[in-house]
Amino acid sequence: MGILPTPIGTSAELTLESPDEVTNSGGSAPEKNRHRRVAYPWLVFALTFALLLSDYMSRQVLSAVFPFLKADWALTDSQLASLTSIVALMVGLLTFPLSLLADRWGRVRSLTLMAVIWSIATLFCAVAANYEQLLIARFLVGVGEAAYGSVGIAVILSVFVPRVHSALSGAFMAGGSFGSVIGVALGGVIAVHLSWRWSFAAMAVLGLILVALFRALVTEDRLSAHKVGQDSAPSEPSVRPDGPNVRVPISTLFTSPAVWCAYLGGGLQMFTAAVLLAWTPSFFNREYGLAPDKAGMVASIFVLLIGTGMVMCGMITDRVSRTNPSAKWTSAIAFCVVSLASLGIGFQLAPGPAQLILIGIGAFFAAGSSGPTAAMVARLTHESVRASALGTLTVANNVLGLATGPFVVGILADRLGLLAALQLTPLVYALAIVALIFGKRWYASGVERLHRWSAAASDHVPAR
Repeated sequence: MGILPTPIGTSAELTLESPDEVTNSGGSAPEKNRHRRVAYPWLVFALTFALLLSDYMSRQVLSAVFPFLKADWALTDSQLASLTSIVALMVGLLTFPLSLLADRWGRVRSLTLMAVIWSIATLFCAVAANYEQLLIARFLVGVGEAAYGSVGIAVILSVFVPRVHSALSGAFMAGGSFGSVIGVALGGVIAVHLSWRWSFAAMAVLGLILVALFRALVTEDRLSAHKVGQDSAPSEPSVRPDGPNVRVPISTLFTSPAVWCAYLGGGLQMFTAAVLLAWTPSFFNREYGLAPDKAGMVASIFVLLIGTGMVMCGMITDRVSRTNPSAKWTSAIAFCVVSLASLGIGFQLAPGPAQLILIGIGAFFAAGSSGPTAAMVARLTHESVRASALGTLTVANNVLGLATGPFVVGILADRLGLLAALQLTPLVYALAIVALIFGKRWYASGVERLHRWSAAASDHVPAR
């Protein structure tokens, strides 16, 4: 898809890390089998990422048709807002339990069911006859989308070696930004030329096509055949490969201080990114005097910067942490520091090129720690509960960042003004930095603890 260039953890490198590939090293494996093993993980990534784009396109297309719904059904702004917030509410409430269920029931089956639910629910949006029916349909969209991000990234990480997890996680999570932009832009064009109902229908059809491809090409058996165990740096204890019957207790998601720091650092660093996503259109409208449509277009550039930064920062992190996995923590801290400084200074300046440049730099690094924190959570938790672990991180991202940030800034803006509220927002990075510093300090003990859990769980697996 052009997002992850091959120099960062090429497929050839990835193949050598698989246990069967190590066995077949030396040229004994047929060339066509080697190429097949190289290609399949990237096929999994491409299809899972495409479904994530569909996820956010189905979620955000609503924003493009707000004016049409308001005109056709005479809806109030609060009713329009409820159609958006109901999806976020379901995601916040259901991510963890559905991720836990996916770890037990099967991740491929879970992802397939989720995509079918949100696609059909989006189709229901297209035929809704009134506000109440549309609200119910949007409720179902939220149910379908709730755990897709956490389970999807768990599937992807299972077939790639940990040294590229930051780049993959950053790219996958950035799909939310890219999908939102595509959904709003495409939905608006379709609504103008056809109708708002066709905007929803187009997203639904796309989702159903993609889920059919995903189900045909991605299976639990093929994922198991390509699964890659945890690799370790020389300074870390090796973790024995995760067999299909090896499971650890759910409590292991919360008993490591290092993983708690990753949850907290990841959620807090999303606070300011969420504020930028929600409030930059209003900022350009009020501070630069741009009309709402032009303010939205300018803001979309900064949204794309946030998404691009998530990808690039993940790639940078994988580069600097190849021989020292704990450097992921250092990278995450550095990204927070850069964004804190850039945005903190930028929002203090008068409107103009210097301010835009600094805000652009801050936006690029605003969510740059997302990939590293997801990779840390994956490294500090057992594969058998990894979707649940990443679901916990998703909850932290939503509770501490995506939901809280825009709401808090809205309250502050009512009292201090939007610019003053935005000037205070970057200070939250200081809390994220503290959490990440402590996480780095406890990282080695967290990896050692994972080693003991894995060993104990493996010892209790009945022999076949």
